[in-house]
Amino acid sequence: MLTLILVFMSTLVFAQTKTVTGTVVDDLGDGVIGAVITVKGSTKGTVTDHDGNFSVVAGAQDVLNIKLIGYIEQNITVGSQTHIKIVLHEDTQMLDEVIVVGYGVQKKSDVTGAMVRVGEKEMKAMPVQNVLQAMQGKLAGVDITSNERPGEVGSIRVRGERSINATNGPLYVVDGIPLQGLGIENLNPGDIESVDVLKDASAAAIYGSRGANGVILVTTKRGKTGKVSINYSGTFSVENMHDRLEMMNSQEWIDYSRAAKIKAGTYNGSTTISMENDEKVYGQDPYAWAQFKKGWAGGSWDGSLVPTYDWTDAGLQTAFTHEHTLSASGGSDKMQAYFSFGYLNQDGTQPGQRYQRYTAKTSVDMQANDWFKLGGSMNVTWGDQEYGYNFRKSTTGASNLYFALQGMLPWTVPYDDNGGYIRNPGGDVNIINPIREAEYCNNQRQNLRAFGSFYAELNMGKMAEVLDGLRYRFQFGPDFRYGRTGIADPAESINGDGKNLAQYNTETKRSWTLDNLLYYDKTIGKHNLGLTLLQSASAYHLEGSNMRSYVNSSQELWYNIASKSDIQSYGTYLTETSLQSYMVRMNYAFSDKYLLTASGRWDGASQLAEGHKWDFFPSAALGWRAEQEEFLKEMSWINLLKLRLGVGITGNSAIDAYATKGAIAPNYYHFGDVTVNGMVASDPSAKDPVVMANPELGWEKTTQYNLGLDFSFLKGRIGGSIDLYKSKTSDLLMTKSLPSLTGYLRTWANVGKTENKGIDITLNTTNIQTKDFGWTSSITFSADKNKITELADGKTQDIANGWFVGESIGSYYDYVYDGVWKTSEKEEAAKYGREPGQLKVRDLNGDGNIDANNDRQIVGKARPDWSGGLLNTFTYKNWELSFFLYGRFGFTVRTGEETLSGRFAMRKLDYWIEGVNESAEYYAPGVGGENGDTYKASMSYRDGSFVKLRNISLGYNFSPKITKSLGINNLKLYAQCMNPGLIYSKIDFIDPDLGGSTFNRSFVFGINVGF
Repeated sequence: MLTLILVFMSTLVFAQTKTVTGTVVDDLGDGVIGAVITVKGSTKGTVTDHDGNFSVVAGAQDVLNIKLIGYIEQNITVGSQTHIKIVLHEDTQMLDEVIVVGYGVQKKSDVTGAMVRVGEKEMKAMPVQNVLQAMQGKLAGVDITSNERPGEVGSIRVRGERSINATNGPLYVVDGIPLQGLGIENLNPGDIESVDVLKDASAAAIYGSRGANGVILVTTKRGKTGKVSINYSGTFSVENMHDRLEMMNSQEWIDYSRAAKIKAGTYNGSTTISMENDEKVYGQDPYAWAQFKKGWAGGSWDGSLVPTYDWTDAGLQTAFTHEHTLSASGGSDKMQAYFSFGYLNQDGTQPGQRYQRYTAKTSVDMQANDWFKLGGSMNVTWGDQEYGYNFRKSTTGASNLYFALQGMLPWTVPYDDNGGYIRNPGGDVNIINPIREAEYCNNQRQNLRAFGSFYAELNMGKMAEVLDGLRYRFQFGPDFRYGRTGIADPAESINGDGKNLAQYNTETKRSWTLDNLLYYDKTIGKHNLGLTLLQSASAYHLEGSNMRSYVNSSQELWYNIASKSDIQSYGTYLTETSLQSYMVRMNYAFSDKYLLTASGRWDGASQLAEGHKWDFFPSAALGWRAEQEEFLKEMSWINLLKLRLGVGITGNSAIDAYATKGAIAPNYYHFGDVTVNGMVASDPSAKDPVVMANPELGWEKTTQYNLGLDFSFLKGRIGGSIDLYKSKTSDLLMTKSLPSLTGYLRTWANVGKTENKGIDITLNTTNIQTKDFGWTSSITFSADKNKITELADGKTQDIANGWFVGESIGSYYDYVYDGVWKTSEKEEAAKYGREPGQLKVRDLNGDGNIDANNDRQIVGKARPDWSGGLLNTFTYKNWELSFFLYGRFGFTVRTGEETLSGRFAMRKLDYWIEGVNESAEYYAPGVGGENGDTYKASMSYRDGSFVKLRNISLGYNFSPKITKSLGINNLKLYAQCMNPGLIYSKIDFIDPDLGGSTFNRSFVFGINVGF
């Protein structure tokens, strides 16, 4: 009987469940792949196939939950249905996406300041070694330059430049904690959730003194509720360096050099080309001369017979880079955790350059009860950089091995017949053979970086109903960095120059920030109010030491520097600064249509003068969501139309600590074996004398106005923002010249003013979206123009520093190049004391005389007029293809002066030859002898405008059906070409993005897999 009852009950239960099939489609009626269907309250679930079909066992009372990123989540009761068609609508409510703002988060639709964001998807679009590379060209108003030496990063500017002497770099905030004097280059890009940039003062003023140059808010990944997920991403890259510059071969160089020496009268006192004269001039190195005289093998000169030695081949290598990141995330409603470990091994494209980086990230968030939660995160990085060769005996030598080799004469050789090293190929004492420098160079830079963010938060509204909306948050952020540089130059090396030279520098940076925050958020009817109060304190400590000494053996490296008379230099230093802050902010919204944000911040900076350390930085912004008005609600194609108007004041105190003190400098005296440190007044004749104290030195201030429009149309298929801004900076922190009778030549002072205005545009479009094919575009455009409006003491120009009232910061001032004087212009040239073959510059005032006071003008500027990026992404079924273009226009590159003396290696160029090539771009070789033409600098300024193809990517996402069969959640394979090259440039021998002639191109193969 019992058996019959059990059979009856099981039959009844079976009858209540059934197999439910269905199809999930989008707004166009196309099947949606990868939608997750689960039976709520159970572990049963499935994923839609390529056509959007699914099958699941469920009962009539069960509810199916359907989820897919980018679509609105749905819940469907099964009921009597056996086949269900579900339409997923695109989530156009991304307007309500929560984004990071200063000291909190806010709905995107409620933000009144000018902000831009790079999310995790954009971060993963290209395999990059640091965060700045991932951001380049993707954020309107954010200009980032490149640096391709392993372990190095470029510079970043948010809305141009405002300050002349003080820093123009932005403030970095990681997980709510401002970093002091340090960037985000050591962060593993795989650990970053998003990067938000506060561009205008109404948004950045919340950080007061440190927000003058924009604020970059970095949010790292944290644990998420749910089962533990493990993800691995790995890349392997093959990279090579390419050079846009073509050097003269042996025949071309000898022809050019002879012409120069004949013109200068140094071709053995003759104008006749002969083997005897050649040997007198070029025969100091017998091994090089053996190559040279092959051109005389037939009894007459044939330069094509002289071999060209490929020197630069020794400065190139194929670089292999591999990077791996393993992360785990998961948790319950009470605790969530995240952990990751990353490893980067990057070879340089030049021998001797290498960078290794180890990163670890961990975070834990715990909800102890309804009203108390706490957590923290820690990022740790260890970097080990082999910097590679650079000439350190002066500031004018080659910056790397490749450029040093490029400077060698093409007809010379590095070794003699027995394989012995030739120090001066060609016999010139100033041309030193660098071919062994990769072997000898020891320039190791190591650094340990650890910074964290820890918090505890009380939700007082959960503790007592009367306190509803009130929260208190305590957060603390420590930051520690230790760096060590060890340099060893053996006696055989160029930098050692006969002695074993060692250098050892250490530097420790410690800082901390402690914030007390009080939040109050309340909604009453149509009124939404948010208040934030802040009390913050931070401190920064820097100490270091440096030693430079001769050592007994090159094998000792920098580990045996003793306290003996062979020490060349030594010293220690200490810097400490602190900042105290108070802030209040109010956010108010009425009926989700009318928005107001107002804030005020008080900052006190220790490095400023007594009585001037504290200042107040207010801001206010209004927003109007026009699409919420009744007269626009009928226009369903408008999803967002928000007008913003903001104004704010930010400050800059970024000068060196103790800059207001002046007065003394260290001076060392030796008495036998005893060294005495005597503190003396600054020597005005010194190259960089100590500045005089200024007890009135205060804040540099920037007032910025911003008018913006955010828009989203056609269910988000077209969206973006437009911002117009103008800023005025006053009380610039600048060095001011002083009469020498004071005993000082300069002091820091609040003098000068600048202005900056511009426009930022971001446009995101979904151009095509069908079942199998999609095409999206992202366009950024930024234009800005700055100018100096006032200098110290009423001056209109400071030529030595390149400062001119009414002109851009970083202007170039010189003679105006106007070609080369032709033979037919001999009489006209003579009026200016010139002759055919010499450079012609413009007589700007028409007085028949060229002089520095009246015939120089602004010939260019370093800042671009505008820059932009274009990212196109195409998808076809599981395939994804994208390419990214980046360009900068309207800026000047200084390509370097060409001294056509016939002594050093020379690139191929169009030079003047009498009666043969008189319309040449460059002057005749030999003009001006070793110094070159008087006006040769006028040829250095070129239009640097360029368009570069930064990335081409092809990827394949395996279907859920395949990944499920493999027991994994997702799998993507991809191949990319990084930096394919320039598409447009007016300069044919320079990469204007990098400022040099070389650039790296790499092919990357990668995998992303989730478990």
